[in-house]
Amino acid sequence: MKALVYTGTESTEYRDEPEPTPGPNDALIAVDAVGICGSDMHAWHGHDARRVPPLILGHELAGRVLEGDRAGQAVVVNPLIACGTCRYCRAGRTNICPDRELIGLRLPGAFAERVAVPQSNLIALPDGMDPARAALTEPCATAWHGIALATPHLHVSPGDGEALVIGGGSVGLLAALILGHHGWGRVRLAETNALRRSTAAAAGVEVFDPLNAPSGQNGAEADWADLVVDAVGSRATRAAAIAAACPGGVISHIGLQEPGGDFDARTLTLTEITFLGVYTYTPADLEASLAALHAGHLGKLAWIEERPLIDGGQAFVDLDQGATPAAKIILRP
Repeated sequence: MKALVYTGTESTEYRDEPEPTPGPNDALIAVDAVGICGSDMHAWHGHDARRVPPLILGHELAGRVLEGDRAGQAVVVNPLIACGTCRYCRAGRTNICPDRELIGLRLPGAFAERVAVPQSNLIALPDGMDPARAALTEPCATAWHGIALATPHLHVSPGDGEALVIGGGSVGLLAALILGHHGWGRVRLAETNALRRSTAAAAGVEVFDPLNAPSGQNGAEADWADLVVDAVGSRATRAAAIAAACPGGVISHIGLQEPGGDFDARTLTLTEITFLGVYTYTPADLEASLAALHAGHLGKLAWIEERPLIDGGQAFVDLDQGATPAAKIILRP
């Protein structure tokens, strides 16, 4: 089969790879659509020691079952493979299972014509749903999970609340759209890339450039946000999130761009700001996200860009250079 293989730092190769070999409890999936995730970009830059080249990356996928009990069915795949028996799995928190795996991490991923995954990780696609839109389920579930975790800690009702989302990639844009769907009083999105700002604005999101916004305008002021969603996860965005959060506010930290850096625990303590680490999603988040996407609750999703898998190498370059307005590039094998 053909696959886009991560071969080294900032290097991919579209080439023939061995066919997947499904285990007794696996399904063989024909990949119809697969998104490029920020974590795939992180690996491409050589910044993820867990993803060792040569490796087929990719985990945001929709496709059709070729072999298995559900042969012929259109599905979205939960790429997170948990043990199912530990205390976290028993509590429904499969995302923090100590023995979890993820396709495209150490296991072969979905930047390929076919991939093998556990049959228990399949979610049926609603009839007629476009696979390219369905491939947004995984990033949408990440945003959904971050908001769901934060909600019990809020000191205001959504209708009276103000939210800041940092980062206009797919997770950040979807977080802003989810907050809008949930009826938040005001949602502002901070994004430094002008092309992505235009994309977010076209999707109906209030967006600003945090690098050029004067203090007191467009969300650049301090101590105003009841909820901050950091969909970037850098030293700079963590500092910005803490500065923006109001006393008693909540920070949902989703992004994983950069570890370390100063962390203003004093401000968090003195103002009782809740800081939540957020990792991926649960099966319930995936189901809720797929339903919301299919129902149109998050808009027309016109901000995705589709490209053939054979052109995936250039897609990585364009994303790295900020040369595309798309919040998500979807590859089609």
